[in-house]
Amino acid sequence: MSSATKDKKLAAQVEKIVAVTPIHDVHTHLYAPAFGELLLYGIDELLTYHYLIAEGFRYFDLPYKKFWALTKTQQADLIWDELFIQHSPVSESCRGVLTTLNALGLDVKKRDLKGVRKWFATQKPDAYTTRCMELAGVKSICMTNSPFDDLERPVWEKGFSGDSRFVTALRIDPLLLDWSNTAPKLAQWGYNVTSEISAKTVEEVRRFLREWSKRMGARYVMVSLPPDFKYPAQTVCNQLIEGAVLPHCRETGLPFALMPGVTRAVNPQLKLAGDGVGLTDLKFLTNLCAQYPDNKFLVTILARENQHELCVLARKFRNLHVFGCWWFNNIPLLIEENTRMRLELLGLSVTPQHSDARVLDQLIYKWRHSREVITNVLVDKYADLARTGWEPTKVEIERDVALLFGGAFEKFLKG
Repeated sequence: MSSATKDKKLAAQVEKIVAVTPIHDVHTHLYAPAFGELLLYGIDELLTYHYLIAEGFRYFDLPYKKFWALTKTQQADLIWDELFIQHSPVSESCRGVLTTLNALGLDVKKRDLKGVRKWFATQKPDAYTTRCMELAGVKSICMTNSPFDDLERPVWEKGFSGDSRFVTALRIDPLLLDWSNTAPKLAQWGYNVTSEISAKTVEEVRRFLREWSKRMGARYVMVSLPPDFKYPAQTVCNQLIEGAVLPHCRETGLPFALMPGVTRAVNPQLKLAGDGVGLTDLKFLTNLCAQYPDNKFLVTILARENQHELCVLARKFRNLHVFGCWWFNNIPLLIEENTRMRLELLGLSVTPQHSDARVLDQLIYKWRHSREVITNVLVDKYADLARTGWEPTKVEIERDVALLFGGAFEKFLKG
């Protein structure tokens, strides 16, 4: 068999294995159907996703306030016309909508938004959730769950029938980044805290974390951080991390997920679409990993310029697990770049991707596009091995892909 034939056979084998390996999506903003209106899906949600809103305003000639005064359907109509009809939908966010519609069996070449909207109106949350997960090849979805969300918290307090496909992560941004407004809420909920970080307040924050981690069955505790975050530092945030979050995570074995690099409200008139990116000094992560070797840290980072340093840090600290291509990194160019770099520096001890999906249907395109990129990277890596005389077997490739699609993450959580 010629080397070219071997390469084609290997590429076909990798492509097939990647296509059928089920995925554990380790970070999303999705909700199980039991959460009602919090589960977003359908064409209007896809078109008014904040990525497309920001892109639309590159073309819109109308005031921000006028756009926000429109109904969601009117906003979707405006975005559809501008980004799909008046211009070819070449951006990743636009292509994602078309990939999703096509996978669902809808004829995108008709450009029939009304017909698409009519089809979505017939979908039921439970059955449609199953269909999207099947089309995406996703086995489980990790939600982002916040007790500080006034729509979400009552669902947990009332109770609901769980869905084993959906797992949880406890998000605590307001606790760490907005203590002056969060302390009164905790006091109102029955926790004996004050604005001052006393020993009693820290103890009560630990009780809050313990009770909500248990109530949710959280798999990890998480926070997104601004680019200028530092550790150590004499801040309320650091005091709560040291006194409450890290001890809680050690006690429960839960990883602490850190997502640095978000610059909030760069353009507040865009609302959720107005956040930006900033370069982070990763000295804080070095300090945390070194000072707390018994804590586990999950990290994805926003700035492209930070990706290499993050990989190098993960080589030094086994209590650090790198995951996903977050937000502005979630485009094929950077998914490929990051995946190649991570495999070359860290081998198979990473989780190359998470969907970060906020709208259920996005699972389809985000994973279809990511599978393509990951396939190409793996084909190259296995071809490199084959040229050394080390020819990977089907079983070995299946093992490796399973690690990349959630297996390495699970090992880290249990380790």
